[in-house]
Amino acid sequence: MVYDKVIEIIKEEFDVDEVNENTLLREDLGTDSIGLLELVMAIEEEFDIEIEDANLDDIKTVKDVVDSIEKIKG
Repeated sequence: MVYDKVIEIIKEEFDVDEVNENTLLREDLGTDSIGLLELVMAIEEEFDIEIEDANLDDIKTVKDVVDSIEKIKG
């Protein structure tokens, strides 16, 4: 399932234990633009997709990440 894999990646990338669909990437995880790019690269590699840089501003929560993957994968 996409959600479970995204949670796993985020926990690993940000070294956190508690993450849910409402977790804010910047505010709750303290990520900056570089951290977000590293997360996107890990997700792109895992799901064999490409997330357009223009869409990064729309990704604020874990749910946004999952929705973006599901939209790309169809």
